[in-house]
Amino acid sequence: MINVIFMGTPDYAEKILERLIEEVNINVAAVYTQPDKPVGRKKIITPPEVKVMAELNKITVYQPNRLRDEETIEELLTIACDYIVVAAYGQILPRLILEHAPCINLHASILPQYRGASPIQQTLLNDDKETGVTAMLMEEGLDTGDILKIDTIQVPKDMMVETLFDTLTEVATNLTVDILNNFETYTAIKQNNEESTHCKKITKQDGKVSFSDAHTVYNKYRAFTPWPGIYLESGLKLKKIELLDKCTLGEAGKILEISNDSIVVSCEKGSVRIYTVQPQSKKEMNVISYINGKRLAIEDTLF
Repeated sequence: MINVIFMGTPDYAEKILERLIEEVNINVAAVYTQPDKPVGRKKIITPPEVKVMAELNKITVYQPNRLRDEETIEELLTIACDYIVVAAYGQILPRLILEHAPCINLHASILPQYRGASPIQQTLLNDDKETGVTAMLMEEGLDTGDILKIDTIQVPKDMMVETLFDTLTEVATNLTVDILNNFETYTAIKQNNEESTHCKKITKQDGKVSFSDAHTVYNKYRAFTPWPGIYLESGLKLKKIELLDKCTLGEAGKILEISNDSIVVSCEKGSVRIYTVQPQSKKEMNVISYINGKRLAIEDTLF
């Protein structure tokens, strides 16, 4: 029996935990996740998905505010395990925990590319054709540990972030089980730090777009739908769009075409088709209803 301490917080981690629980030769000895947090406009205190999954399966859950606190470390060191599996936990592991057992991290990129908080979104922002999940041995740096194995996938040009998230989650669950069952057969390889890139935590402000480059607008749409969404300076959210042209030069925001269910808007470079929008403090609506209300026509500017 392989005894594992699991550390993780969001959906991505929950699915990996669920798979580990299902494996007959793996025992999840304990789960570490972030503290419950207020969610939504009403700030309802909500547990992480990982906590819910663990408690359903009667696994002891720990939610320290700081993993580096001395009492937290001492408590964890009393839990016997063969491995510590970490997936989007959200805290850096201190040295004493790293020395307790091999710590295996599942990071949703082809490391050393996209170290940091938002590798899946960054893949779409950069319109990458390939991505993957890296299993690595953790060290005190952020996503800098030696690589055990990388499983890769192709990224279709119209894939949205939720679909890519689900696909990489499945890759990560299979990779985790493979690594745990065959750990001794893998040779860890050091990352080339000179090739490393980093990605930051996504904020609401990252969703702001302009009609300067159609390809950039579309990639932000792919990466930031449903959250934080993409929106114009005016606050108008672009809820459903399609990339039409990446190259033709034009006037930013000019309405080029109006059809039954959509409009075509030019960018300084390229153009996009827009189907639905959401004005500030209003519900999502068909873009035709929106431009009719604003009395906009072909050659007018959508801002």
